[in-house]
Amino acid sequence: QVQLVESGGGLVQAGGSLRLSCAGSGRTFSSYAMGWFRQGPGKEREFVAVISSSGASTSYADSVKGRLTISRDNAKNTVYLQMNSLKPEDTAVYYCAAALLYRSNEGSYRYWGQGTQVTVSS
Repeated sequence: QVQLVESGGGLVQAGGSLRLSCAGSGRTFSSYAMGWFRQGPGKEREFVAVISSSGASTSYADSVKGRLTISRDNAKNTVYLQMNSLKPEDTAVYYCAAALLYRSNEGSYRYWGQGTQVTVSS
């Protein structure tokens, strides 16, 4: 079992940056692909980015390509989401999640964090 705890959310002006962290527990953290998802106000949760268990492969939603970067440090059991050039439409609760396979669909993810709020003001 993997427990996930996100941190790093907050309020930022448009054009600004934030780095989200997701700390995982358990010795098997490095066996899981890790994803970030988000749910904006009045919207369904959507895929943001995924990184393979080794960190060698990444994939992004078209809406965040070139602005958000996912990375991981398996020695620290932590995955990151560097968010640059933020826009008001990036406002959402951001969740990290763990999956056995490298996928972008929610149903593939077994473990979820509690989420962290990101608010981008215009």
